[in-house]
Amino acid sequence: MKILAIESSAAAASVAVSEEGVLLAQSFQNNGKTHSRTILPMLEALLKNCELALPDMDVIAVAAGPGSFTGLRIGISVAKGLAWQGDLPCIGVSTLEAMAWNLVHMEDFVICPVMDARRNEVYNALFLSDGKSLRRLCSDRAVGLPVLLEDLANLKKRKILVGDGATLCYNNAAKQREGLFFPPGHLQMQSAWGVACAARLPAERGELLSPEKLRPVYLRLSQAERERLEREHAGNK
Repeated sequence: MKILAIESSAAAASVAVSEEGVLLAQSFQNNGKTHSRTILPMLEALLKNCELALPDMDVIAVAAGPGSFTGLRIGISVAKGLAWQGDLPCIGVSTLEAMAWNLVHMEDFVICPVMDARRNEVYNALFLSDGKSLRRLCSDRAVGLPVLLEDLANLKKRKILVGDGATLCYNNAAKQREGLFFPPGHLQMQSAWGVACAARLPAERGELLSPEKLRPVYLRLSQAERERLEREHAGNK
């Protein structure tokens, strides 16, 4: 099974092709350019260099959230367009699970993806690795730092932090830093290879979506939506 994977949930953007769990190629950019400018040229170059085309793919996988509202919408839109063009099924995977798959080799570690959600909150989930697969310890969530730090303090295993909120989490841990680790820099960011890994088993089980059913998962309202509700609430007083 060939999976074409897309990751655009945060500052970096990447695309990848995997076959039967093996990475064939990946393109990664973290140069500050908007994903609407980078994703499609990266995809076109990647497939051309692999001497592959869209009809050679079996499924389109994309990081569906949580993450940047704009980044997620770009990735989902590209995935939908490619799926419609190639008459292919889609699969949306958890951004946090995809991040954890990049560190699946860290056997007996609790992998803690942390994305800065602002307002003293983070997007987070927890996974335990056996070196080859992941066991989810909690659902994806938008949670305050004190709650996450308490959860980490209650886990006796070694923990590894990954994501743009990892440093924020570590700096706020104070006396709870024992047993907290960071991966090498190249594994700190989201990647399309992680998306492909997270998509593989669901795809093999046939847990696929038609393009029109593919949706982003935000976990919380956008700032504009929150402000609108606050204005409406104030107007009803």
